[in-house]
Order: sequence, then C-alpha cells, then structure tokens
Amino acid sequence: MDLTLLLSFLAVSVLLTLTPGPDILFVIAQSISNGRKAGIATAMGLTTGLIAHTTAAALGITAILYNSAFAFQLVKYAGALYLLYLAYQAIKEGANPLTTAVPEKKSPLRLYRTGILMNVLNPKVSLFFLAFLPQFIIPGTGNEPLQMMILGVIFMIQTIILFSAVAVFAGIFGQKVLGRASVGKYVNYGKAILYAGIGIRIALAEK
Repeated sequence: MDLTLLLSFLAVSVLLTLTPGPDILFVIAQSISNGRKAGIATAMGLTTGLIAHTTAAALGITAILYNSAFAFQLVKYAGALYLLYLAYQAIKEGANPLTTAVPEKKSPLRLYRTGILMNVLNPKVSLFFLAFLPQFIIPGTGNEPLQMMILGVIFMIQTIILFSAVAVFAGIFGQKVLGRASVGKYVNYGKAILYAGIGIRIALAEK
C-alpha cells in the first residue's frame, strides 16, 4: 500500500472522527455523567463495533445490506429502538428523586456493550465504510479485502485514541458540573434528548 495514500487516509479519518456526530456525542455524554473511565469504555465499545463494519465492507456483506431494502430497514429500526430504550432509561433516572444530585453510575463493561450495540446497529456506518474505504485502496492488486481491513484497523486506532482523549476532558468537565446540587437530573434529561435524537435520525436514515 502507498504511504502517501495511507497518510491521506489517516488525515481524513481524524477529521471525520472529530466532526460532531452521534458517536462522539455519545462518548461525551457518558463521560460527563459517568466519568472518564466510563467514557473510555464507551469509546472502546464503539471502536469494537467498527470491526464488524470493516469486515462486512471487506467481504462485500455491506453491499448486500445496501441492496436489500428489508435488511437495511431491519438493522436501522433495531438500532433506533435500542437508542429510544436508552432515552427512556435516562428519563427514568432523571425522574428518580434519588438521582437528582448525581446521575446513576453505569459499569464500564455495560457501557462497553452499549457502545458495541449502538455502532453495530447503525447501518449508516456500514454504508459509510463501503463508500469510504475503497477510495484509499489500490485496485487490481488482488488483495483489495486485505487493504480494506488494514485501513479499517488504522481508522479504529485513531478513533480510540481521539475518543479516549475526548472522554478524559469531558470527564473532567463532568466532575465540575456534577458537583453542583440537583444538576444530575438535567444531565439525564440531556442524555435522553441526545439518545432520542440519534435514534430518530437512524430511523429516518435512507441509503
């Protein structure tokens, strides 16, 4: 693979990762309400979910998802329902008098699993990888799937580094914010709005 092409891919990947979107907002929300370790666990979960999308794109499975209206609708509605469920849970936490001071802490393992599910159940990520990765491979070499897997690994490495850095800063900010009385419920309501917004966005997504 061409070094210049790889560096170009890395530069574009960094810009795309730092662009405000569902994943980075999800990391920020979890870091503020649950701390930087929880944010890093969420980031690791989201990054782990990229393994499925990279493999699917390399093996051509994503093309099947793109060409099958039923499969696309099934995955996107499953993702939307899962996020709306998370929104409902956040509203319950915000309405509970016991959590008005500090939001309920979630275990890193639970947030890791949540990150994986959120990413895997978003068909737009699969379609993005299907469109994005082939632009940086050298066609006609016979190892296009391997090239796509390498690009996917590079994308995942820079994602976990950047998301972890964001989690640390958001976690520090969250410690200061959550030190104020009765602010916890508003953090939970904010998360509920964020989750619902992402879920609706996925539900309305088109190919």
